[in-house]
Amino acid sequence: MRRLQRLARRELVSLAAFTAAFLAVAITLSILLPSDRHPGPFAVLVLIGAYAAAFRLDFEIASGSAVPTQLILVPMLFVLPAGAVPLAVAAGILLGSSFESLRGSLHLERILLRTLNASYALGPALVLGLAHEAPPDLWRWPLYVAALAAQFALDFAVTAVRQWVTLGVPPRIHLRAMGAVYVIDAGLAPVGLAVAFASVDSPAGVLLAMPLIALLGVFARERRVRIDHELELRDAYRGTAFLLGDVVEQDDQYTGVHSRDVVELTMRVCDVLELSPRERRDAEFVALLHDVGKVRVPKSIINKPGPLTPEERAIMERHTLEGERLLLRVGGLLGEIGRVVRSCHERFDGSGYPDGLARDDIPLLARIVACCDAFNAMTSDRSYRKAMPVADAVAELRGARGTQFDPLVVDALVASLESYAGSIAAPPKIELSTT
Repeated sequence: MRRLQRLARRELVSLAAFTAAFLAVAITLSILLPSDRHPGPFAVLVLIGAYAAAFRLDFEIASGSAVPTQLILVPMLFVLPAGAVPLAVAAGILLGSSFESLRGSLHLERILLRTLNASYALGPALVLGLAHEAPPDLWRWPLYVAALAAQFALDFAVTAVRQWVTLGVPPRIHLRAMGAVYVIDAGLAPVGLAVAFASVDSPAGVLLAMPLIALLGVFARERRVRIDHELELRDAYRGTAFLLGDVVEQDDQYTGVHSRDVVELTMRVCDVLELSPRERRDAEFVALLHDVGKVRVPKSIINKPGPLTPEERAIMERHTLEGERLLLRVGGLLGEIGRVVRSCHERFDGSGYPDGLARDDIPLLARIVACCDAFNAMTSDRSYRKAMPVADAVAELRGARGTQFDPLVVDALVASLESYAGSIAAPPKIELSTT
């Protein structure tokens, strides 16, 4: 979506400044770095064209995408004058981006943004240029490792500072996002070196990398299709989960509202425990559907304004099994969630139901939801009692720490409440959103 939008003014100004600095450094390198190489126009055009073709290939990885330009950059470093490589890379990026702009898949202003990507070539060009240009030689591998390290270091420095200044992205988050891309570049670099051996005598040797680039393009398209299908399936699961949540609310309004409040508390605990995105997704589903089995429990029992009889208690305690059974019928991701829903009323000391699990035998997400479920139940009005003050509910949680609840989860929930409300004692009641 961003590729089709104009650059914001702040982004445009900072980008223009960074690009101007890059061009100044690249032109200086091309003038000052000594070189005995004099490739003809054909060699230059072939290398730039090959780079443009590689640059147009997006391979989605982690939270971003990688392009196999390392296969062409390395031969460039051994065919062209080292100082001229950053400018040649910029020309390849401009050529590849221009095709996208003409097709309407990239806003014209964003070509400038792409040009700055060529700054990653400054590091290896400087290292190899200062080491006196020589044909590729496997015995010089320490030099090539140093050039690759310079590439990663300079690329991270430039892009991290630009992301921080322009978009406010902290460098550590940027490094986490770029880690997978650097691993791919490191893996492609030796293949690029092999292509460089074939390109020194004939620049057309770089075309030997094109079949591999085309093959990566096929894999990239297949990967994109699989990711799109996974996203569609995830949305279908989310839709099914919320539909079941609506069914629960229609059957019993308190249970439905309670489940959404438990979702909110659970997400806060996940933040404190720094759970992975996958665990957070599963936790949301478990919290939303932990009471789905109550649709099989008579309303007379759920809304009874007094203690349950042993027979009624036995029926009520079957709702975890009924919830698991319902979700297993849906299958897939929600089937896996059903197995966790089954354990949401287990106790840390092993005295819960339905299986009497204890400690780490209880799934972590079930331990989280059990604690959040109990806290929300204590601080909500029920048919047989009024809501308990938050401070009293926290005291109850701490009192059951290590018996009914996982101590780690209790501490995380209390920490999230303190962060949200400022303190446990004030305000006396925390208003939780039900959306």
